[in-house]
Amino acid sequence: MLDIFYNQRSTRKFLSQKVEDQKVIKLLTAAMLAPSSKGLRPWEFIVVDNTELLEKLATSKPHGASLLRHAPLAIIITGDKSRSDVWVEDCSVASLYIQLEAEALGLGSCWVQINRRFYDDDITSNEYIHQQFNIPDRLEVLSVIGIGYKAVERPPMSDHEIIWNKVSVNKFGDVFDKQ
Repeated sequence: MLDIFYNQRSTRKFLSQKVEDQKVIKLLTAAMLAPSSKGLRPWEFIVVDNTELLEKLATSKPHGASLLRHAPLAIIITGDKSRSDVWVEDCSVASLYIQLEAEALGLGSCWVQINRRFYDDDITSNEYIHQQFNIPDRLEVLSVIGIGYKAVERPPMSDHEIIWNKVSVNKFGDVFDKQ
């Protein structure tokens, strides 16, 4: 499993190759197997593979969403705020499960933050996506995960990039000795 963590890097450039239906099913299965507070599973997902709709997602915020324009697949992660007060956390875990499964399937992915972001000065990214995708008011959009075959391979993370001085033991500041 650590190999997946070392290798999973944000992918912003994708090949135009379609993601196979069986892989989409595995991505969604991974998301729905994610743990959630009290087992409430407040998430709902929208799979987007239509070029025109991917273009709309790519314009959902001024910075950071344009990669969706060239992704062959995106999954919109929404949470039911009336079902759980920790929908953000639960949907974040589901989003990450999608990304880890994508890596395991040989796909690349990138998280596009939507929650608390803006389409323009007058409308949030969440409101914009609601309008474009007919999302009910009870759901909030947390993120959109762009997915596809990697056009560029990035080197895996290395042990040198693990910052052990960010770990304390028993109380803050007591150095964790990994030896």
